Amino acid sequence: MFEITMWVQWLSVQRQHRLGSSRDERGDITQTVIIVALFAAAAIAISAIIITKFTSKANEIPTG
Repeated sequence: MFEITMWVQWLSVQRQHRLGSSRDERGDITQTVIIVALFAAAAIAISAIIITKFTSKANEIPTG
């Protein structure tokens, strides 16, 4: 009787594990990668704009 009880409990745990891990997560990683890539591109563009403005201001400083 004890063996049957253990077997039933093991099957129950396996079923719960399979039901719990069968979530549909397709597309989540793709969405995350796209968002991170867009933020990286925005950061590069903003950095380029700031560097261009600082460079032009620095070139206007008289050094003579």
